[in-house]
Amino acid sequence: MQTPVNYLARKHWKQTGTIVLIGSIYLLSSWILKFDGVGGIAAIPKAFSWLGVNFKPTANSVHFLPSIWQKLIGTVMLAIASTVVASLIAILVAILGSKVTGGSSLVQTIVRGIASFFRNIPLVAWAMILLFSFKQSDFTGFLALLLMSVGYLIRAFMEIIEDEASETMLALKATGASYFQVIFQAVLPQIMPSLISWILYMIENNVRDATLVGILTGTGIGFVFDIYYKSFRFDAAGMTVLSIIIVVIALEVLSNQIRKVIL
Repeated sequence: MQTPVNYLARKHWKQTGTIVLIGSIYLLSSWILKFDGVGGIAAIPKAFSWLGVNFKPTANSVHFLPSIWQKLIGTVMLAIASTVVASLIAILVAILGSKVTGGSSLVQTIVRGIASFFRNIPLVAWAMILLFSFKQSDFTGFLALLLMSVGYLIRAFMEIIEDEASETMLALKATGASYFQVIFQAVLPQIMPSLISWILYMIENNVRDATLVGILTGTGIGFVFDIYYKSFRFDAAGMTVLSIIIVVIALEVLSNQIRKVIL
């Protein structure tokens, strides 16, 4: 019989072994890549000092604000549009793939496979793949954000349905309600606050990601930042970053207020 002392000793050795293994992997990786961790940490203050001096917005950079905000608003609209379309697709597919509301086990497996496929391909990879077909355009960024969002939202929506609507589904089916009555009059109204919360989260996330997509696809606020940075207009690039930060914080505050109301 295992005593408490033996159990704690085994747990201690397991934790120690895990820490040693992680540390060994880090040291081996650093040696292979010839990465100087101490030098990297020592360079952090200098890097932030350089950013503070060169990326500080100046009086001249204020003249760039109209074009910056025009592109920034377009980027936010692109993120919202891709998230809304992805949400509509995801909720329909999640209903089919959920163990509670879905059909056969084959359909559920296919849906989960599709969600995993779209979710596990990085956003940068989607942007690069689509760039060859649709060239540098807003539609390329829209599709990249859409495909990634669909993967995440399908998985999230399926878990919401299975966690929050299983008892409701069983209770109404026992009363003789039809499948569509249960879905549209019970399941969807019950899980709607959680769905909205996830949609708001994806909008926030997509606004951040749309900046990176813009650099790759030559559109939006990311493209503006790339132009200023490559032309050594660091003050204008700093103004662009500051504008992005303000918008992201404003969206997060607004999302939190909406969540407080609906949840």
